[in-house]
Amino acid sequence: MSEQRPTLAVIAAEAGVSPATVSKVINGRSDVAPATRERIEGLLRSHNYLPPGRQGRARRSGLVDLIIGGLDSAWAVEILRGVEAECAQRSVGTVVSLVPPGEATPSSWTALPVLHHSDGVILVTSSVTRAQRAQVERAGVALVVIDPIDLPGNGVPSIGATNWAGGMAATEHLLELGHRRIATIGGRKEMLCSQARIDGYRTALERAGIEADRDLVRFGDFQHEGGFRCARELLALPEPPTAVFAGSDQQAMGVYEAARQSGLRIPQDLSVVGFDDLPMCEWLSPPLTTVRQPLEEMGRVAARTLFHLLDGQPLVSPRMELSTELKVRLSTAPPRH
Repeated sequence: MSEQRPTLAVIAAEAGVSPATVSKVINGRSDVAPATRERIEGLLRSHNYLPPGRQGRARRSGLVDLIIGGLDSAWAVEILRGVEAECAQRSVGTVVSLVPPGEATPSSWTALPVLHHSDGVILVTSSVTRAQRAQVERAGVALVVIDPIDLPGNGVPSIGATNWAGGMAATEHLLELGHRRIATIGGRKEMLCSQARIDGYRTALERAGIEADRDLVRFGDFQHEGGFRCARELLALPEPPTAVFAGSDQQAMGVYEAARQSGLRIPQDLSVVGFDDLPMCEWLSPPLTTVRQPLEEMGRVAARTLFHLLDGQPLVSPRMELSTELKVRLSTAPPRH
């Protein structure tokens, strides 16, 4: 028998307040002390509480909001493909909304689910503020985050990949080929996935007895432009790298162009590893060695997690990481001596 969801009275008893105070918090009333509000909101989150009329219902409208920072990359399209496929299997519609990447203003997206009367939100590559969480919870809308900039905390489910292991696998591959001057280009410095990939890179170097060189660590933007700009800087060093681990396939493509403009051949003069395994990687010249993260499956898992929340099913863990895998192609080779 499934465990019953707590009533408003149960939440009130645990918080040491009256049911009327809990009701005020749920309805967004301002006449509640900040400390009391925070305590009640924490209990509502931990119990996955939904107001009466919303409990035990899988969906209200048959719509899910996918909120993403842009669809100008194959990365985003693969995520969308997974979410849409899982929703379609359940006859649920997907409403796609675009907001500025990393937008943290509550009004930027939290009003969208209410306008659409959707049942849940899948938020891609963004940060989630306390105000956003509270606003979505008051609306009775479930929330799942894919690749958050930082861990959303307070029980908000998030889906990602084994970024640290992927960064280590990419660097170990280059070390096994004989490279010692290995550079890396991450995404934005504050992004959790970028930090994890670079930590994996540093760990692999440490295990090989190689001290990480600060000059060989750069931060881009996960886009072509960031990869190109950082690669130009790296290749202009007095002792340039013989290999580059780019934190995304798009940045790796920027490295390809920087190498071409510098008169370098890949992999004869410079080995390159990417991260993502986007569909076009096999069609680059040469085909790109990269770390595959299952983007479409990440979208599917995020949608499944959202439906579990809507159906009142307990989650095994608020954080789920899908396995990465190194795909060796023709962009890496032993360094020339």
